[in-house]
Amino acid sequence: MATKPTPSDGGPIPRGSSVAASAGLGVFAAAIGYLLTYLLIGAEVRQNLDGEFANWKGVAWYFYEAHMVDIEATGQAGSIGATGILNLIAESNSASADVLYVLPPLVLFAVGAFLAVRWETTDLGDAVMAGAPVTIGYAVVLGLGAVVAEANTEASFFGIETTRSIGPTLLPAIVLGGILYPLVFATVGAAIATVINGR
Repeated sequence: MATKPTPSDGGPIPRGSSVAASAGLGVFAAAIGYLLTYLLIGAEVRQNLDGEFANWKGVAWYFYEAHMVDIEATGQAGSIGATGILNLIAESNSASADVLYVLPPLVLFAVGAFLAVRWETTDLGDAVMAGAPVTIGYAVVLGLGAVVAEANTEASFFGIETTRSIGPTLLPAIVLGGILYPLVFATVGAAIATVINGR
């Protein structure tokens, strides 16, 4: 029985296609991570926001904080402004809140391992080629998501204009959440699966 060619064999999964497939799974990993976050924390978000902001944005803040990305809140009342960092997970009343920190590494590890198993990689060079490009799709989603997850409100009290903004800090969202997380965890997942494949 013929074995399925790996990316380095130049078989049916050429190098360009393997990068595209890994990047696509990066998008998938981000979506799965967000959906799992919604399942774990959605009820608390609905209760806390009480319609002030969109629930999906509130869930996104927890998702980004699970990647160690700061959620910044700024307020302005007339000429007086203030900025602070929210600690959503630490201050959560949900028993499953701490699990959120485990979700991104776990999902990315599983995606990297899946790619290595799918392509039957047997050396660490192919493992890196399978896992590292996951970063491309993941970084795009987290970068765009950080922009659209920002929430803004405006109001006026006795002629004084007030504004409020809450959202993930953009640069850490891209560098830390979008690049470092998948680069480390997806590649480690692919490498471990490759070692197992080689036995």
